[in-house]
Parts: sequence; C-alpha cells; structure tokens
Amino acid sequence: MIIFFSIHFSLFFLVLAISGYVFLRKQSKCEGNSSTIPEPLGALPLLGHLHLLRGKELVCKKLAAMSDKLGPIFSLKLGFYRLVVTSDPEILKDCFTTNDLVLATRPNIAFGRYVGYNNAALALAPYGDYWRELRKITTVHLFSNQSVEMLGHIRYAEVNEFLKHLYEGSDGTSTVKIDMSFEFLTFNIILRKMVGKRIGFGKVKSEEWRYKEALKRSEYLAAVFMIGDVIPWLGWLDFTKIAQMKSTFKELDSVITKWLEEHLEKRSRKEKNQEKTIMDLLLDILPEDVVICGHVRDVIVKATILVLTLTGSDSTSITLTWAVSLLLNNPSTLKAAQEEIDNSVGKGRWVEESDIRNLKYLQAIVKETHRLYPPAPLTGIREAREDCLLGEYHVKRGSRLLVNIWKLHRDPKIWHDPETFKPERFMEEKSLCEKSDFEFIPFSSGRRSCPGMNLGLRVVHLVLARLIQGFELHKASDEPLDMAEGPGLALPKINPVEVVAMPRLEPELYHSL
Repeated sequence: MIIFFSIHFSLFFLVLAISGYVFLRKQSKCEGNSSTIPEPLGALPLLGHLHLLRGKELVCKKLAAMSDKLGPIFSLKLGFYRLVVTSDPEILKDCFTTNDLVLATRPNIAFGRYVGYNNAALALAPYGDYWRELRKITTVHLFSNQSVEMLGHIRYAEVNEFLKHLYEGSDGTSTVKIDMSFEFLTFNIILRKMVGKRIGFGKVKSEEWRYKEALKRSEYLAAVFMIGDVIPWLGWLDFTKIAQMKSTFKELDSVITKWLEEHLEKRSRKEKNQEKTIMDLLLDILPEDVVICGHVRDVIVKATILVLTLTGSDSTSITLTWAVSLLLNNPSTLKAAQEEIDNSVGKGRWVEESDIRNLKYLQAIVKETHRLYPPAPLTGIREAREDCLLGEYHVKRGSRLLVNIWKLHRDPKIWHDPETFKPERFMEEKSLCEKSDFEFIPFSSGRRSCPGMNLGLRVVHLVLARLIQGFELHKASDEPLDMAEGPGLALPKINPVEVVAMPRLEPELYHSL
C-alpha cells in the first residue's frame, strides 16, 4: 500500500510540476512587478516555497531565519496563495491599525470546516456579521470584567485544590511533577467556567477526560499542514488527515452536545445551577430560534465552548510551565519574586487577585515569560479582503498575512540581549515608554486579538504568585533544565518539569484551603 501510494504520488507530482510551471508563467505575466516584497529563491512550480517549510525545525524559527536574510517583511508563494510574513513593529502598526479591517478575515481552511463547526468557531470565522456579533457577545458578556469577577470563585477553588495536592504530596523532600498538575489545573478552571465540569486529579477515562484527549488531538490537527488549504483542487490528498479531523470532531461534538442537553434540561425545569457557566450565559443571550448567517443557536453555543476550551486551557498551562522552568534556571529571580510577595502580602495569608497590582516584579516575570514563549508564536493567518499597503509594499487582495511574534520578541534591534531571561527589562519605565505598542504583542493585536487575555492573565498571575509564596522550589538535579520547545500552537516544553517543592508557610494556611 505504501509503495503503491509513493509511485502514485511521484507520477502525480510530475504532472503537477509540468502544469504548475505553465500556471506560474501565466501568473507572473499577469502580476508583473506589482509587488516588490522580497521572497526567497527556489520556488517550485505550483508548490512555490512549500518545501522550505518542511522538516523538524519549528516553523517560527524557519521563518525567523528567512527574515534574517530577506528583511523584516517577505513573502512566500504557497500553492495558489501568497503569504506575507512580518515581524516589524512599523509594518505591524499598518497591519493592526490602518489596515486592521482590511486584514480582519480568515481564510477558509480544512480545520475550520471539519472541526470548527464549519467556521462557526470565533477564532476561525470569516469577518462579517456573524463574526462581529459573536465577538461582541464574547467581549461584552463572556469576558467582561464583571463576568470574569463573577467566575472568580472557580479560579480560587481550583487553585486551592492544586495547592492542597502539592502540599499533601510534598513532605519537604518529595519530587513533584508540576507540568501534569498545571495541565489538570488549567483544564479544570476553563471547563468549570464553560460547562461546570471538572476532572479529579488522576481520574481517567471519564467523559471529561475523553474531551480533554480529543482537544489534544485537535490541537495537533490545527497545526498540521493540509495541501488542500493552498491548492484547493488537491484537497483529496488530505483524505487521511480529514478522516482524523472528522473523527476528532465527532468525539468533541458528542460530549459538548450532551453537556448542552443537560443545561437545556435544567433550564426547562427552571433549575438554578450552583455555578452559572459560560454556556448558561450564551443560552441567556441567544434566543432559541436565532439564526446568524446560517448558524443556529445550538451550533453557535457548541462552537464557542469548543474554541474557548481549545485555546484557553493549554496556553495557560504551557505559560505556567515555562515560567516555573525559567525561575528554576534563575534562582536569584525566584528569590526576588518571593521577597516581593513576603514584603507586600506577608506569610500570614494567601495572595489574593487584588494583591497582584502591587506585585510589579511578578508581573514583569509573566511578561518576560510571554516575551520568550508567547502563547502563540505565530498569529492566526489573516487574509486581505482588498488591496492594501504595508509599509512601502503593495499587498494584493487574497494575499495571506502571518505575524511571527516569536521573531518580534527576540529581535536584537528591539530587545537588548533578547535570548536572556531578564524580567527587570519590564521594570525600566524609560525603556518601556520608548517602545511602541507593537513591539510586545503576546496576545496579537487588533480585531483578531485574544478576547480571553484578561482571564488567562488572572489565572497565570494567581497560580504563580501562590506557588512562589507557598513553596520553596528547587530543581530536582543540579543540571540546568532543558528548555527545548516542542511543536504545537503554543510551543509546549518537551521535557517535564520536576522540582523539589517544600512548604514555606504555617501548616494552618494549607489546611484552610
């Protein structure tokens, strides 16, 4: 079967190369010199520069290497589409201000069709009436300060459970694998907020566990390359990946549908939930018979729950894993953060969310973590709805745009000693005042920026503050932690973090959690 497919694909590729050469010759005559954006050499007929993105190295690093050679803005020919890549603050200003509306839509990709409820998920929806309505609902009702405050008890309950789990497993010499704890912690916080469900530590094979595992598969599928996304008439070559997407979607949808039915049944009985969830809020806002651009209420609710759990859980968990890893490799920074909390809050009570505004060094640690390891190293791909100018370059309608946040945050022209973990850089008011709004964009910017940024930051700050306050953290060995990044939407850390966690507060405080 494998040999047959290889021969078949080789013959087909030969046909593609010949027809592609003719196609590109015609395209070049039509385009002329309308765009002078630099591009790398070696484009292949029809496929363009696709082969330059192959290999094990992370795409953000490959694009960063191209930027070093070609400049802060360049373009790649990917099948039928031109992809413009940039990491320049001045050009980003054009992207997210002057041309934010022009670049506000998303391309129609396989993942959005097969997993994102036919692009009903907010992050994947094209710009238009549906996206505007859903974005308004999300920002005004779901992630407003009032809503975030209303669900604060969930954050505290899950963080307390996490700390108790660490305390009970640590007698001063025990090694605790924090990465798995973070994974459960952030998933439980987001799932309780969304639908009122949670997974107990170590409990597997439950409905919630199946949903979590399906989310992991969907995260992988969201980042996998699909030939049909750049050469539509070759989409049939993606049949194996499409089958995986459909299977994963079926698993996700079956669980979310059951949760939706449970919520609707409680509403029909006029039963008051102990915790008002995001699903409840959506059902309060959306009439039963609403149809927005072809999407009915139940699909809108399920798609919103899916995308918020998909983007909200792992990115927060990974940020916490990177932050702890960086602190363990930099014990003087960890000690300074601990001293700030002791001086500001003391050891007689736990840090509260209201204390975070006074913990400037802790905030700087989180910002520096986001600089080195942003929640998404690359923005979601945008598509130009009409011709526009980015800097001095003309970008044609239908071109796609990708911002390399990873490269931007490590640009030595912007950041002194960019590879070094140095939270103090965010404490220097003069240097911050000199920076533009587009030199540090961990959550992207403009209309397509992350609507759940406020919630994610609250979780990260609270968990990190209480972990630093409540435990003496040391590496399990004398060797520096391996900081290798893995592939994925949020650059996960490849190796688990093992630390010796020793309680540093009075036992009564842990028992009061």
